[in-house]
Amino acid sequence: MPRTATFLLAVSTSLGIAEAQEERVRPSVRAVRLAEDEKVELDGQLNESFWKNITPADGFRQQEPDEGAPARQATEVRIAFDRDHLYLGVMLYDTEPDKIIGYQKQRDGSLRSDDRFMFILDTFLDGRSAYLFETNPAGLLGDGLLRAGSRRGLNKSWDGIWDVRVSRDDRGWSAEIEIPFRTLNFDPSSDTWGIDFQRTVRRHQEESLWSGYRLNEGLFRPVNAGRLTGLQDISQGLGLEVKPYVAASYKEDIETGSNTPTDVGFDVNYSVTPGLRVAVTFNTDFAEVDVDDRQVNLTRFPLVFPEKRDFFLEGSSIFTFARSSRPEPYFSRRIGLSGGNPIPIVYGARLSGQSGRFDVAFLQVRTGETDETAPEDFTVARLKRNFFAQSSLGMIYTRRATQAREAAPELEDRHTVGVDIDLATATFKGDKNLQFEAFAVIHTDPLTEATTELRDRSSWGLRVNYPNDRWRFHTSYREFGKSYDPAVGFNRRNGFRRLNPSFTFAPRPENISWARQFEWQIFFEYLTDLDNVLLTRNTRVSLFDIRFESGDELSVEVNNRFEVLEEPFEIHPGVELPVGEHRFNDVRFQVETASQRKLSGELALTLGQFWSGDRTGIEAEVTLRPISGLLFSTEWERNNVTLPEGAFVTNLVQQRAEWQVSPWISLTSIVQYDNISSELGLFTRFRWILQPGNDLYIVYSQNWQSFDNRWLTLDRAATTKINYTHRF
Repeated sequence: MPRTATFLLAVSTSLGIAEAQEERVRPSVRAVRLAEDEKVELDGQLNESFWKNITPADGFRQQEPDEGAPARQATEVRIAFDRDHLYLGVMLYDTEPDKIIGYQKQRDGSLRSDDRFMFILDTFLDGRSAYLFETNPAGLLGDGLLRAGSRRGLNKSWDGIWDVRVSRDDRGWSAEIEIPFRTLNFDPSSDTWGIDFQRTVRRHQEESLWSGYRLNEGLFRPVNAGRLTGLQDISQGLGLEVKPYVAASYKEDIETGSNTPTDVGFDVNYSVTPGLRVAVTFNTDFAEVDVDDRQVNLTRFPLVFPEKRDFFLEGSSIFTFARSSRPEPYFSRRIGLSGGNPIPIVYGARLSGQSGRFDVAFLQVRTGETDETAPEDFTVARLKRNFFAQSSLGMIYTRRATQAREAAPELEDRHTVGVDIDLATATFKGDKNLQFEAFAVIHTDPLTEATTELRDRSSWGLRVNYPNDRWRFHTSYREFGKSYDPAVGFNRRNGFRRLNPSFTFAPRPENISWARQFEWQIFFEYLTDLDNVLLTRNTRVSLFDIRFESGDELSVEVNNRFEVLEEPFEIHPGVELPVGEHRFNDVRFQVETASQRKLSGELALTLGQFWSGDRTGIEAEVTLRPISGLLFSTEWERNNVTLPEGAFVTNLVQQRAEWQVSPWISLTSIVQYDNISSELGLFTRFRWILQPGNDLYIVYSQNWQSFDNRWLTLDRAATTKINYTHRF
């Protein structure tokens, strides 16, 4: 047997033994069916008589700061249901109710500053996937889809149809939550789901959970959830959802003039089975999507911008390939975007979900023609076979077919195929997490005639990961061919071999009252070309990282780099670095204040050598939350670079203002400027959630160019969009 296969067999066998180890008994809570005459009046006050007769889930235990100790503030969760809805009645007691914190109201807003209540529903009881819901004392609605058992597998783009109301009194705060069963996919033949709850008391930086309270567990690992029982005779409906939209716009461009397009389109979602969902989109519009955050690039490689379009975000966790290594054979921003500018999507179809032990995802998209791009067809298929409690074996396939035009050379269909294996356990040596991952990807030559060898168009790698609280380490190796460029993927660099070990020690001192956790880390990168000639060597050492009991954080790290430039590199217009070897060192200081304060901020200072010269870098952010629902923030990044080849300064500024009138109405405005492009951009969006699933957006954007001490308008656009959801 080949050595690689023998190694994989040994790893999978050892992980299988670890999975078989006995786990502690998980708690359970029973949902109570409401009588025909019992109704929930959604006001957050829990004053219906039946709530008192339901046995609550309680006994929360701290995850932080004192693992396993009883929570300092009591929490009780009662669960009821009728044929069409699941209800949660939550009482969050607080002995200091005047210190409850609830700033954020905007849908899916960050709750790093607030008290909060979160819970997950593992509706298939597979320990791998779950729905996440969260709220706070201001009544925020937050939700997402969780996959792969970690925070990296959380997809917050999913906006389910559900509702919540909150109330405060001298006992603390309370919430009533209503979730239609039509919002969820589940197995109707099973009356037991996985469930877990987490509460945050922000002023104490305390996290407490009902089930997965250990530091190596947590809410984002459904395998550690408790059990919800008693769900019988509940209805998913027909599983059909129709979402039409209409959008009216005014667009003006300095080159193309003005126009007033009106677009009509729709999405249709249908649950083929309880676990598989089909989505079809026609004439898709993304006018309401946030503008990309600008970035300053001082590297030789392209920047990564996150996906923000709902159609591509929904189901994206299943498409994720080699979740820890992330080689990106599929990168959704390759579809419908060119240089950050939208390309019209004529239609798209997506299938995603679960079928038995398989995770399945399929995507087909047709994009239209623009002055710069030809029509294209994109196909992505993903299949994973799950085994043990957290392991899987998967494959991915992508195809990109470009229609030939007179102005563009004819391209053959470009195909990419990849396989990945993920061997993971949460019970290594009792309650420790351990993961082994490997992947391989190959693709066809992008030209009409094959001109490269297969190994030049391939990549492969492996990774061992031990992601636990006090001790963490990983080591990875990857190799990318010199012509590797998957047509629907993203790749920063070709023609290399890379070894990357990292080790972290993060103790929690018991005798230092002001410190929550210390952290020391060593990160090493060793990268060569395919002939083993050294190109990059990077050593980063965290001298210390202190997380205080207050929530503040202070860190210092040093970096030592060696880089070989194989060709000249224009780091800034008119400043070109020559071919050759470069050695440089720097030190980085960073401080971050606790986000629950009305005025909070971050400051990072980088000092030291940079390529052939020196650099002083400053990154600063200040956030003001004067009252609940109102936020102002300013981010500033500055680099002062002095090189023998030339000196330059970069500045990037972003200002953000949010007025969250209620959980249903919000106004967001973002202003950005950088002195590289000399462009000033404005993006403003008003959102009114008329009712869950029905939204009104009014969006305005404008970009200016600095020229001869004047600001010239490059483009402006205003859009009003309304969408409606109807379920059958």
